Amino acid sequence: MNFWSQLLADFREFVPLLAVLAIVSGLLWFVNWLMLKRRKGLGAETQLPRQLLMIGLTAVGLLLIVLVFPMSDNTRGQVLSLIGVVLTAVIALSSTTFVANIMAGLMLRVVKSFRPGDFIRIAEQFGRVTERGLFHTEIQTEDRNLTTFPNLYLVTNPVTVVRSSGTIVSAELSLGYDLPHSRIEELLKEAARQTDLEEPFVQVRELGDFSVTYRVAGFLTNVKLLLTARSDLRKNVLDVLHAHGVEIVSPAFMNQRRLPEDGKVIPDEVKLHPQKQSVEPEEAPENLIFDKAEEAEELENLRKEYSELNERLENLKKERKSADEAESSRLDAEIVALESAAERLAKKIEAARQNSD
Repeated sequence: MNFWSQLLADFREFVPLLAVLAIVSGLLWFVNWLMLKRRKGLGAETQLPRQLLMIGLTAVGLLLIVLVFPMSDNTRGQVLSLIGVVLTAVIALSSTTFVANIMAGLMLRVVKSFRPGDFIRIAEQFGRVTERGLFHTEIQTEDRNLTTFPNLYLVTNPVTVVRSSGTIVSAELSLGYDLPHSRIEELLKEAARQTDLEEPFVQVRELGDFSVTYRVAGFLTNVKLLLTARSDLRKNVLDVLHAHGVEIVSPAFMNQRRLPEDGKVIPDEVKLHPQKQSVEPEEAPENLIFDKAEEAEELENLRKEYSELNERLENLKKERKSADEAESSRLDAEIVALESAAERLAKKIEAARQNSD
C-alpha cells in the first residue's frame, strides 16, 4: 500500500509537467500544420515571420517545461542560469556580421524600398532584383550573371532604385562651338521622340575648351526596356545628327587626323526613319538578360494577387454570416467562384516557384 501511495504521490508531482508537455506539443503541431497547409500560397519572405514564430514558441515551450519540472528551487535556478549562459555564449561566439545581416534583412523588409523585379544600382553593379533573403540580396546584372550582396552592405551603402512608374533615359555628347545650340536642341529632341521618350529635354552640361557637352533626356514609361531604350537613344542621336549634316567631333579632332576643309565625318549613307517602331517586349534583349528577374517579379505579383484574393474571400465569409437569405445565395456563389480562383492561382504559384528553383 505504501508503494502505491508513493507512486501516486510521485505521479501527482509530474501532472503539471505532463499537462504543459501536452499543451506545448499540441500548439507546436497545430502551428506547423497550419504553416504546411498554407505553404503553397506563401513565398520564402512571407514564410519567414511564421518560421520565426515557430522558433519563438519552441523556446517559450522549453522554458515552461523547465519551470514546471519537479525539482528544487535551487536546482531550477541553476538550470535557468545554465540556459542563460548557453544562450549568451551562442550570441557572443556568433559572428557580428552574421547577426548584423539578419537585422539588416529584417530592416529591408520593413522599409520595402525595392521588390523582386526592380532595377537597382549598388555601387558599380546594376541589375534587377531576383531574390531577397534573410542574409543576402541577389540581383541579375546586364551580363545575365547573378551577383549576391550581404544585406548589411545594402543598409550601409546607397542603393538606387529605378521606379516602376517610369524613369529618365539620357545620353551625352560633345559638339563644336560653331554649331548653334538652338538647332542642336531641336535635333536632339527629335532623336528622343523617335526613341518613344516622353517630354524630351536638352541640357548644356559643360562649356569645355574645345567643345560643348549636351545632354538629351526623356521619360521612359516601360522600364523593363531600359537597356534597349538607352541604346536606341544613342543610335537615334547618331542618325538624326548625321542626316542633318552635323558631324559629332570637336575641333580637337583635327589634331589627331587631318581632314580636308570641306570634309565631314559622316557615314556615306544615312537612312533617317521618320518614326521608328518601338521594340516589342518579346523581341527585347532584356528578356534574355533578366530572365530570372522576370520570373521573380511574376512570382511576386502572383503571391500579392493570392493574398488580396484570400483577404477578399475572408471579408465575404464574414459578410455572409449577417446576410439575409437572398443576399446569402449571391454571396455563396461569389465565395465558390473566389475559392476556385484561389485554387487555380495557388497552382500557378507552385508551378512558377518550381520553375524559378
